[in-house]
Amino acid sequence: MPLFSRRPSASAPFALGLAGGPARGGSPARLIFLATFWMVALGNWPLWEQLARLPELANWRGVAFGLAFAVIIGGGIALLLALLAWRFALKPALTLFLLAAAFGAYFMHTYGVVIDRSMMVNTLSTDSREVRDLLSWRMALVVGVLGLLPAVAVWRARLAWPGWPRQLLRNLGLALLSLALAVGALMLVFQDFASVMRNHTQLRYLINPLNSFYALATLVWEPGKRERGPVQPLGEDARLPALPPGAKPPLVVLVLGETARADHFALNGYPRPTTPELEKLGVASLRNVWSCGTNTAASVPCMFSPLSRGDFENRKTDTEGLADVLQRAGYAVLWIDNQAGGCKGVCQRVPTVRYHELNAPGLCSDGECFDEVMLHGLQARIDQLPAERRARGVVVFMHQMGSHGPAYYKRTPPQFKRFMPECASNALQQCGRQEVVNAFDNTILYTDHFLASVIGWLQQHEDHWAPAMSYASDHGESLGENGLYLHGLPYGIAPDEQKRPAWITWLSPGFQAETGITTACVQAKQDEEFSHDNYFHSMLGLLGVQTRVHEAPLDIFASCRKPR
Repeated sequence: MPLFSRRPSASAPFALGLAGGPARGGSPARLIFLATFWMVALGNWPLWEQLARLPELANWRGVAFGLAFAVIIGGGIALLLALLAWRFALKPALTLFLLAAAFGAYFMHTYGVVIDRSMMVNTLSTDSREVRDLLSWRMALVVGVLGLLPAVAVWRARLAWPGWPRQLLRNLGLALLSLALAVGALMLVFQDFASVMRNHTQLRYLINPLNSFYALATLVWEPGKRERGPVQPLGEDARLPALPPGAKPPLVVLVLGETARADHFALNGYPRPTTPELEKLGVASLRNVWSCGTNTAASVPCMFSPLSRGDFENRKTDTEGLADVLQRAGYAVLWIDNQAGGCKGVCQRVPTVRYHELNAPGLCSDGECFDEVMLHGLQARIDQLPAERRARGVVVFMHQMGSHGPAYYKRTPPQFKRFMPECASNALQQCGRQEVVNAFDNTILYTDHFLASVIGWLQQHEDHWAPAMSYASDHGESLGENGLYLHGLPYGIAPDEQKRPAWITWLSPGFQAETGITTACVQAKQDEEFSHDNYFHSMLGLLGVQTRVHEAPLDIFASCRKPR
């Protein structure tokens, strides 16, 4: 029985008889089958590409495995759609599946990313500026062909719907058939399937569009495992020791970097001159640091927490973070954000300047500013903080735009485009790899200038303050190694390039004299292994905050501080 009652349409993307037919309409099961075949065959092309590269599948047995895998995926998709095969639900569900498969296929193929819970968090928190960086004619073409055209065909289809009891039986029959096919195919190749999934865990995140729906489900489920209620206070006993007579209060800028991998800093041995200004300022750079996550939404809340990466992922409650403890101890705290994605909740309870409040001639255009804008009017912003807190010390957090991709070329002013030619596109795979690296290295060169400018600003205030700066990036970035771009792969399978952030410290002579934490002492630790697990405790130690939540063994400055 033909599926459609309409006349054939040349524009219909499914060439398997999706037009024509009797007036009563076609079978919903047939529409599900055709849409499932489309998604399995074309929406999963990144998965089929990865399978084809596996040496253990480079034979006829591999072909059989691929066919069985396709049946398993198709059975899973059809099973879900069978449960949604109702008059007013099927077409919206099919549209959602087709568009999810189209977008997923594009991003997985273009940037080498996979879709898991953390990637879904990134997707849902993407703002309009970041969306613009991702748009391209290539994306429009892929999503149009893989998603929109078949979705139009779905909505043009006329379907025959029996009464609900009969439709329920049909849906159950289709669901059971789909399940039987998937289980049967799995049993045929179970040994190979178990081996491939165990040795190549990234493949499970390429199963499209089931990966997106699974990620959404875990996104809802994970917070549900934690106790509901307000954020719990942290460091309620936090306090600052009294300043010695004649001592100057600390003025500390904590820069939160974006996507800056440590191995592209000349300070850390990179052969290109990406950090010429910092090298003249006597900073200490830690070269062997591991991030808490591979994306901002995972790393930032974790590094601002007293918990280790594993404990943070399994936490039962949400608590306050570093900024809260510093404010509770008595510091005047200010957060300045040049990221539209925000601070991921870690600045909610401290004075904050949002990115849309930043503006300076020559530094801002089209709703985005270069990082130097955060220094514009900084003194006036600090002067607005409570005077009694400023007398104890000031801590300013600056959240960079940094090396945010894929449009690296947008992150740097013209005078910092030293490494050329650079990739001037958000479709990184269309550029030569060296062009991608050039664009990224230009962002590091500009970060070098920004950090040097922060230090220069701090040096202007040494008469009345004891200044210091600490810079730590949230995670690293893939720049085309093994066909991977950007970041966000699940931590267990992510390459080291996505997990090796930069961490740089500058201490003024006055700060060193008052705390005993010398630059030489920190420099001596440059090759020791640290992680974001150290960040919370090290910042408390750097700033002299006394609280039970401070763990001295995790404080990288503890062995450098002189006793008071």
